Amino acid sequence: MVLQVLQRLGTGFGVRCATSGQIRTFVSPVSSWVASAYMPEATGFPVEQRQNPRGLYELSVGQPEQFWGSLGRERLMWTSPFQGVLEGSLREGNSRWFRGGHLNASVNCIDRHVHVAPDKIALIWEKDEPGNEVRVTYRDLLEMTCRLGNTLRHQGVKPGDRVTIYMPPCPLAVAAMLSCARIGAVHSVVFAGFSSEALADRIRDAESEIVITANQGIRGGKIVELKKTVDHAVKTCPSVKRVLVANRTENRVPMSDIDLFLEEEMAKESMTCDPVNMESEDMLFLLYTSGSTGRPKGLVHTLAGYLLYAAVTHRYVFDYHDGDVFGCVADIGWITGHSYVVYGPLCNGATTVLFESTPVYPNPGRYWEMVERLQINQFYGAPTAIRLLLKYGNDWVKKYDRSSLKTLGSVGEPMNSEAWDWYFHVVGGGRSPVVDTWWQTETGGICIAPRPSNPGAEILPAMVMRPFFGISPVLMDDKGNLITQNDTSGALCISQEWPGMARTIYKDHNRYLETYLKPYPGYFFTGDGAYRSKNGYYQITGRLDDVINISGHRLGTAEVEDALNQHSLVAESAVIGYPHDIKGEGAYAFVVLKLGADVSDRSISKELQNTVSRKIAKYAAPDYIQVVKRLPKTRSGKIMRRVLRKVVENKANELGDLTTLDDHETVTEIIEGHEQLLKQEKGM
Repeated sequence: MVLQVLQRLGTGFGVRCATSGQIRTFVSPVSSWVASAYMPEATGFPVEQRQNPRGLYELSVGQPEQFWGSLGRERLMWTSPFQGVLEGSLREGNSRWFRGGHLNASVNCIDRHVHVAPDKIALIWEKDEPGNEVRVTYRDLLEMTCRLGNTLRHQGVKPGDRVTIYMPPCPLAVAAMLSCARIGAVHSVVFAGFSSEALADRIRDAESEIVITANQGIRGGKIVELKKTVDHAVKTCPSVKRVLVANRTENRVPMSDIDLFLEEEMAKESMTCDPVNMESEDMLFLLYTSGSTGRPKGLVHTLAGYLLYAAVTHRYVFDYHDGDVFGCVADIGWITGHSYVVYGPLCNGATTVLFESTPVYPNPGRYWEMVERLQINQFYGAPTAIRLLLKYGNDWVKKYDRSSLKTLGSVGEPMNSEAWDWYFHVVGGGRSPVVDTWWQTETGGICIAPRPSNPGAEILPAMVMRPFFGISPVLMDDKGNLITQNDTSGALCISQEWPGMARTIYKDHNRYLETYLKPYPGYFFTGDGAYRSKNGYYQITGRLDDVINISGHRLGTAEVEDALNQHSLVAESAVIGYPHDIKGEGAYAFVVLKLGADVSDRSISKELQNTVSRKIAKYAAPDYIQVVKRLPKTRSGKIMRRVLRKVVENKANELGDLTTLDDHETVTEIIEGHEQLLKQEKGM
């Protein structure tokens, strides 16, 4: 199996070529690559497998226990060493890493760095109000974490207890996560845009007795009533005994008998808090993600494997070096915030940015003004934000100095070619490589990305490209057979265990097995479709439930969106499948045009249908193209495709929970536009 994976990759780790008339490589002399500097542990690896990153990859998938065992011993601080690296299997659903080892995540993320550089900046809190950033040193973060840990202990929190955190991105939220880790509790961070009902569902499933929140949040200049949401939620959560309330604003909020002001309680506590000695496979956190059934899944990530994988991916995908400022703009309520705002950077002793605002507040230059002011070296954001900012043109970018940027990252969904080009040429000035990453809440960290790779290796637009160390991706056909050839598409699976993978679904291991391990026995099923190129590079084609079957042709919606987005007047798009009497399924596209686009809806629809026909095939051209002002998105920027699907299916009365929707007026406009488009098509 491992040999087949390497053969499919071909020469992809070291090929230099041109694409679309432009060189897509970021060349560094091969002679400048030194194994011991790149990965110190490599000095203990066989000589032939430490010549370059390709060799290290071969070792990582061929001898995973040697590879991860070496990194685990050196990169984590253990109170007692592990006795075995890997046990169990994907087929049995019982994978375990670093048996017998004991450690503490907060010690690895704070204490060991305090001993070396106590005054180094750990966090830069980029508050909603631009220019008012707050810097927190590792010494400050340790004190905050210890006081909060003692506060939780004072409230009766014990190792293994679950604590729900419902807070905006801020230093206290990070301290809340790390204080749980310090005392052995399990944190469950809930995105602070979820409704009271969604929050209550997660509190009840986790059986949390403690909730940590803030009086209010601030986002895009608007007040978010967090405490009020918690008040409504806990009414249906009998397990909750205490709510700890931090003050983000000076506004007073109602306090009940179970409420305490967090800062006041922390001030009473000691600055030292003894960390609990945890086993490698003890739970570190729960993180809930939506399931196909609508019932949220509480994915369980355990301590040592997750922490190591987050740290190693942070170091090598983004080419992070000591002294860099790492700017991931994800919310801590999502896995990206967990892995690349908190655990990965802090485990590496980095300076990490906490971004509280939006890409367009107070104007569309917010990201780039922040890059200049904070001197950010690695910037990690979502394609949907890049497409949004592209719509506003280049001036908002070029107004600011972005010369500090060394790496640009993308996460969350496939990135279309136009957005990639804009990101690379305009934002990065053609100097900074774009690493378009693929991973999931379930994987714990990045699994496929253009970097790491051999010096001089190419990066292609809109492709995630290469598997990370230890990741062995495969494609499966509709009958469950392994696809061995390149230049083909299939269901994306992973064929062997890796340290960062979620171990189970909280209180429902059978659901975990049914969802991820039983569809293709012996493989981890990601739920995504992928294309593997002639050179063995991977491109994500979208969720398999976002694949349309038109007249027997399987077509990823992301592929159609990419074609639409390449039109010079299109800012972004979303394609939905709908039942078709003749073809089985048809394609319905929602399109947002760039500002200043002066063209009729009928004219642009015809142009776009021709574009898709030309770039993919005639059968792929959307039957309907609806021009809209905006797409419905969550506050984190994800397109709410289920809402669009209901609109297309003429089930606007079945939209479901819209509490995470950023702008409710958007949906009303889309429904009205859809009805009008149908009337026009029928000649009414």
